[in-house]
Amino acid sequence: MEQQDFLKRYETYRRAVEEYLSGLFAGDVPYQKLYESMRYSLLSGGKRIRPVLALEFAALGGLAWREALPFACAVELMHTSSLIHDDLPCMDDDELRRGKPTNHVVFGVTMATLAGDALQQEAMRLILESSLPAEARARGALYLARGAGADGMVGGQVLDLGDFGRDEPSLTTLHGLKTGEMIAAAAGLGCAAAGAPEEMHAAARRYALNLGLAFQIRDDMLDVIGDEATLGKPICSDREQGKVTFADVLGLEECEKEVRRLTEKAVAALGGWDRDGFLTALAWSLVSRKS
Repeated sequence: MEQQDFLKRYETYRRAVEEYLSGLFAGDVPYQKLYESMRYSLLSGGKRIRPVLALEFAALGGLAWREALPFACAVELMHTSSLIHDDLPCMDDDELRRGKPTNHVVFGVTMATLAGDALQQEAMRLILESSLPAEARARGALYLARGAGADGMVGGQVLDLGDFGRDEPSLTTLHGLKTGEMIAAAAGLGCAAAGAPEEMHAAARRYALNLGLAFQIRDDMLDVIGDEATLGKPICSDREQGKVTFADVLGLEECEKEVRRLTEKAVAALGGWDRDGFLTALAWSLVSRKS
């Protein structure tokens, strides 16, 4: 796929996601502060990689991609919830996210916690109240619950809080759960929305898990070599918190090689499903990202 065609489709997806998200939690309610807190983080920008993945896999599965917007945006709600909670004083205690004060700095710890809680439930609500068939809704909810739960993102977060990740195998396990499973859930949601064949579900998961690990290793590199203004958060924060990263274990040169190796595995996992090369272009666009 030509770069301009890739960027055009990505931007089409991203704009549709932003428009859909901007319509959420906008009503006049007695608990208005909760809505404000939820929207503050939800609409703070970001690459929207997860919903883009969901929309593309839905399209590859034969669904008109706009019909999958509730599924795609559900995964972004769940992801945003995790960012709010990850920044809390009891977790990473970060004060900056995407160049803005974190949610708890603006709204307080209690409201930030509740906003994260509410976004989790609303993510499931988006799926279950969508107009897609019941089987698609059930499978989509299951994908998101598994990706975000004890055997996915939350389990990975628990490992990240302790001393589990001290070498390459343990870091791979940790981030396979914390990062990879949610990206796999996004790809799976697209397949579920379209009622795609099982072979596509399997290929999507293999692609997403390799993509997720490559994404995390690049994140660890950027924590060392990145530009704070571009990243929108302090660099070297992991090191200051005493966390061991892939950059510590492998070194930057080997990290770069591993990112490329995993990207090649992700692309190979797609087989013939990536008909015009959008997912291949997406994977390679993340290899040298700056934020």
